[in-house]
Order: sequence, then C-alpha cells, then structure tokens
Amino acid sequence: MRCPQCQCLEDKVVDSRSTKEGRGVRRRRECNKCGHRFTTYEEIIHAELKVIKRGDIREDFDREKIRRGIEKACWKRPVSSADIDRMVEWTVSSIEAKFDVEVPSMEIGKFIMESIKGVDEVAYVRFASVYRQFKDIDQFIEEIKSMGTRK
Repeated sequence: MRCPQCQCLEDKVVDSRSTKEGRGVRRRRECNKCGHRFTTYEEIIHAELKVIKRGDIREDFDREKIRRGIEKACWKRPVSSADIDRMVEWTVSSIEAKFDVEVPSMEIGKFIMESIKGVDEVAYVRFASVYRQFKDIDQFIEEIKSMGTRK
C-alpha cells in the first residue's frame, strides 16, 4: 500500500477491524518512512455480476445505483442513513446469495421493494411507482389498497 503522504511502499498495520457485518476489513496503517497514518478497506470482490435490463441489455451490477434508488424513494422521509445502509446491505446480500453471474433488473427491484416495505410505506409506494411503471392514479390506489391487506 502506497502512503498517501510520501508515496513510500512500506507500512505497518496498526489496527484491523471487521466491517459491514463481517464482509470486509478496515485497517489503520502507519507509514514506516514518514509516520503518516491512513485507513484502508478490504472486501471480497465477487465475480462480475451482470444485470439483465429490459430489452435484454446487460450492464455491470452497481451497488451505488441501488443506494441512489433507495435514497430517492426515501427523500424527505423520516428514514435515517443507517436505515438506508441496512436496506442496501440486505438487498445486495440477497442478490449475491441468489444469483451468481446474471440477475434480471426486475429481481433487483423486488429485493429493493422488500427492503423498503418494512421501513417506510410512502417510500415503498414511491419506489413501486417507478419500478412497476405506474401509468395513472388508479395504479397508485391499487398498490396502497394492497398494502393494507398485507398486514
């Protein structure tokens, strides 16, 4: 690891901790040359998971795209950033557990909806309106009615 201060390649690990529910490691390092301390993160990189979009187009799986979708649905709602982190982690973990190489975008949407459902009902309907491509108010009303029967 190259020191961000002096570019030296020699350092020592001062502290290591598990992060992301055991899915990664956070390391505090100290440069042997200048003594500068810095942090690095390590996590498993899964095989390049591809998303199959509508029209059979494939693109790389993007965890940040999931985060942005959840954040948009939760915008101006009483949902903490910790809640969003948990929803993203649960969604990504669920996808990685079920799919190895390719995942249909519709499945990603289902997992996101499942993660949002128990946190905030308004955010759930917002996400559902985009995911299911609601065309009119009647579809919103039907989704809200179906939420009432799920409980």
